[in-house]
Amino acid sequence: MNSPSVPQTMSGVLLTGHGGLEKLQYREDLKVPQPATGEVLIRVAAAAVNNTDINTRIGWYSKQVTGQTNAGAADGFANISDDDASWSGEALSFPRIQGCDCCGYIVAVGEGVDAARIGERVLVRNLQQKPGNNREFDCITYGSECDGSFAQYTKSLANEAYAIDSTLTDAELASFPCAYSTAENMLHRANLQHGERVLITGASGGVGSAAVQLAKRRGAYVIAVCGADKHAQVLALGADQVISRGQNLADALTPESVDLVVDLVAGPQWPQLLNTLRRGGRYTVAGAIAGPIVELDVRTLYLRDLSFFGCTYQPRVVFENLVRYIEQGELQPLVAQTYPLQAIAEAQQDFMAKGFIGKLVLLPEGE
Repeated sequence: MNSPSVPQTMSGVLLTGHGGLEKLQYREDLKVPQPATGEVLIRVAAAAVNNTDINTRIGWYSKQVTGQTNAGAADGFANISDDDASWSGEALSFPRIQGCDCCGYIVAVGEGVDAARIGERVLVRNLQQKPGNNREFDCITYGSECDGSFAQYTKSLANEAYAIDSTLTDAELASFPCAYSTAENMLHRANLQHGERVLITGASGGVGSAAVQLAKRRGAYVIAVCGADKHAQVLALGADQVISRGQNLADALTPESVDLVVDLVAGPQWPQLLNTLRRGGRYTVAGAIAGPIVELDVRTLYLRDLSFFGCTYQPRVVFENLVRYIEQGELQPLVAQTYPLQAIAEAQQDFMAKGFIGKLVLLPEGE
């Protein structure tokens, strides 16, 4: 049942289909969702922008798309199939409220949820277990298969809304869920150990900069690949060594000198990444902003005993650990800029320009 203080309507951004920025429709007459049994209603305080928001909008996940994200980020791709244009490979239901990062406050609860939770400050887990299904790898993305945080109010399963005790601002907290859980999941899956050498691509982006911090937290030696103009900032995050994007990795690293590659870029330089891995090394991937089609000599994979980890599904322990790290003050939030929700197109254009380090955050109540 809703609290009397909750309005009937709200502002929010509807994604009306796959395509360009014109598919983002800001509205002020949307119905506030009602929490069902086992759910909570959350007043959204801050919601960050992520690659997956743009990839979903433009249909980049479709197998018809073979280029880098930015090739269609403003106008979309003409050749996509709506049937496989979401991360899950299934057609999305439109209109959809996107947004997979949410920091907010519980304002109402559904049946079966303790009313004492009203008032809690929460982070919503972005990669959630598919409702009614506890099978490993069966998951949904908040803001993709269900409505997300690009609105004044959102609802979530109560067990996917994690209470957070922190002195950080709402915008700072909203920068964590998607990027940092993705990075932590990659390190968790690949079992990064103290003293190992890890190579991180896209190290100035949201997930990459999170991976730098989280790998240092585990005691690894971090080699970060980023634009030359961002070296100083990435070093300040804890990287031990930086390599300029586009530089031949063979000129910067001894062959077979890296234990783990954390890849968010893929693209034409991909074979060079494998050449840096020692025998028995591990490669983990959760993005392909430079292009998803790469060339693999299978002999490299099996003759050198390499292990590959594709990382989407996240066991619950990943987000639980992330909340603990935040509450213990072990992570540095990186908020480059904030925007009012109605400026979402501007925020996504700035995101695509990649002229920043960290996260861009939308504030539904304005700045």
